[in-house]
Amino acid sequence: MSIRKNKPTRIRRSPEESQANILAAERLLTEKGPQTLRLADVAKEAGVVNATVLHHFGSIDAVQKALMDRMIGELVDQVVSGDLPDDFAAARAISLTTLFDAFQSKGTARLAAWLELTDESKRLTSVREAVQRVAKEKFPDEDVSIDLVESIMLIAIVLAVGVGLFGRTLESLLGRPDGQAREMAFEMLVTYIGSKEPVPKSGD
Repeated sequence: MSIRKNKPTRIRRSPEESQANILAAERLLTEKGPQTLRLADVAKEAGVVNATVLHHFGSIDAVQKALMDRMIGELVDQVVSGDLPDDFAAARAISLTTLFDAFQSKGTARLAAWLELTDESKRLTSVREAVQRVAKEKFPDEDVSIDLVESIMLIAIVLAVGVGLFGRTLESLLGRPDGQAREMAFEMLVTYIGSKEPVPKSGD
């Protein structure tokens, strides 16, 4: 008497759900880096076959870009989520803390550094749009110029990536307390920002 094995139930997803499921493989992006991310790796992580990934994205390059755009979007969502106080100093402190928290993961900071060192940063075409979104949604006040917010984001991201990538390692090597690199970088940022008086937006 033969025993018939039950076939696993196939999960039917909408195209949007399928794409979201595939993009949940972003963990691989921070571990492997975009250039070494293989189609088979993404398919395995998502629990689908290679053809499914290609059907929804067309190529591994498209998957890589979508994964990076998703990560940037999630970072921006973290920065812009929640209400900020009207006071500019208090608002910037909360936003900077959120930004540093996002890059505290060494994988995220390593990805940013890897993209730059391998000349792949050109793929991050959504970065400027992300910065503009932060400026528009978190600092809509007429007294805060877009130029000032973009300058703050520029130096804040550079420092946040550096702290996330090297902070703990250098603290250990130099016998410094945990978190000192972040604390000092944050203090430098606040001092820099405090020296810049908000100016009217251009055209006003």
